[in-house]
Amino acid sequence: MFDYHAKSAGSVSRELANDRDASYLARIGKQQVTKRNFGFMSMVGLACTLMSTWEGILVVFAVGYQNGGPAGLIYGFLLIWAGTTSVFIVMGELSSMIPSAGGQYHWVFLLAPKNYRKILSYVTGWLTCIGWIASVAAASLFCSSLVQALIVENNGSYFPQRYQETLIFWAVILLAIFVNVVVSPALPKIEGFILIIHILGFFAVLIPLVYLGPRGNTKEIFTTFLNGGNWPTQGLSFFIGLAGNAVAFIGADGAVHMSEEIKNPRMNVPRAMIAGIFINGVLAFGMLLAVLYCAGDLDAAFASSTGYPFIEIFAQATESVGGATAMASIVVFIAFFTAIGAVAAASRQLWAFARDRGVPFWTSLGKINTRTSVPLAAIVVVTVSPCLLALINIGSTTIFNDILSLVLAGLFSSYEIAAGLLLYHRCTGGIQIENDNDSNMTSPLEKLTWGPWRIKGVLGIANNLFACIWLIIIIFFSFFPPTAQVVPSTMNYSVLVFGAAVIFSIVYYLFWAKKFYIGPIVEV
Repeated sequence: MFDYHAKSAGSVSRELANDRDASYLARIGKQQVTKRNFGFMSMVGLACTLMSTWEGILVVFAVGYQNGGPAGLIYGFLLIWAGTTSVFIVMGELSSMIPSAGGQYHWVFLLAPKNYRKILSYVTGWLTCIGWIASVAAASLFCSSLVQALIVENNGSYFPQRYQETLIFWAVILLAIFVNVVVSPALPKIEGFILIIHILGFFAVLIPLVYLGPRGNTKEIFTTFLNGGNWPTQGLSFFIGLAGNAVAFIGADGAVHMSEEIKNPRMNVPRAMIAGIFINGVLAFGMLLAVLYCAGDLDAAFASSTGYPFIEIFAQATESVGGATAMASIVVFIAFFTAIGAVAAASRQLWAFARDRGVPFWTSLGKINTRTSVPLAAIVVVTVSPCLLALINIGSTTIFNDILSLVLAGLFSSYEIAAGLLLYHRCTGGIQIENDNDSNMTSPLEKLTWGPWRIKGVLGIANNLFACIWLIIIIFFSFFPPTAQVVPSTMNYSVLVFGAAVIFSIVYYLFWAKKFYIGPIVEV
């Protein structure tokens, strides 16, 4: 007789997979309180959207061109792509070992010497939280400023006001909150859909640009270096130009902070990050070459009233304001979904740190809303904070833009700490081969074991070392101003903001947080 209550083979398989994911999470002392709605492709979509590299290359084109020129952009891009891939291979190895939404601060606690693990983990947690909140601000700012740029392109009599940009910024944040809270169960499907738009949008921009635009000289493009910042040497100018373009590759670790919402995170998180970097790298390099070959009159592009040279480049290629607007609108569309993904990743990072008592009001911020299954309080904080920061934009774009540099300095510093500690354990043999015997679920809190995704032996050490060196270079040059002749309007205040954030976290820890923060709390 047919059993209507019998479970299908697929249902049983999913339950076993979920139980195994929950068991791995229990190894690091955490309970499964979120729903694992993400699969591999939807996570690839999230990683790709958070980086939005081919779109980002267009947005920061002027920064790299000023310090580096066309040749500097090309060779610098290849170096950035290689360095970013190396870094996220290391991040993938760590996420495969310790699949926690906390990411960097959780890894640092388990990897650091016992006498320093609390303070190092705490500072890393703050750097990551601040970096991701700044990412929300950066994505929303790009979206709002691009909207204003398109208005300028279509209405020459319009003079953009800073308060208007701030209002558009708030509108982007409100829409991001709506998607992350009201339709949060559909977020994985949305990210999968945006991955398709991300790829198809690339061709929708590339084909008319290449077909209709002028043709550049190959020798000039690949051999011309520029030093628009008037630095003492071309080499110094090249490295300063790298930092700006490196921003276009930031965001892949958003997958790490969604580790507790994806199936089989120990394999799918690292695979999603590397797949995202590969896809974005290929698309962005193609777009960079297309823009350099079909740029036309660059002086007119850099003098464009829109503030974004790529919009003028599109207009010159198509000889149509409408055509340029349609092409640029794709970039705006993706930028909006970058803000949505940034809110998701930032809120999970803050929620994870709060449940381990790492931030004020941790009792509220560390909770998952039972109705929506999302960290609602954390979403409020990571969106309200950028909205308050956007008020600064009304008075000074310089200060606000320097706060946004925390995206680079904050996140890359957290990567560096984690990667450096992993390199030490790698060289000293402090990590054992993984044991998947479910009857012996040894917690990584007691013994570090490799996950199923890693590079073995000398190659793993070499890659880890390269990642650490690369991160130091990018962090160092991220604090430089764009020109050697510095005035208040061109000064890079990011070192001040970054230093203040680090000092605040240390002081806050010494006088208050050390009473409550003991590292990742064992819940099971």
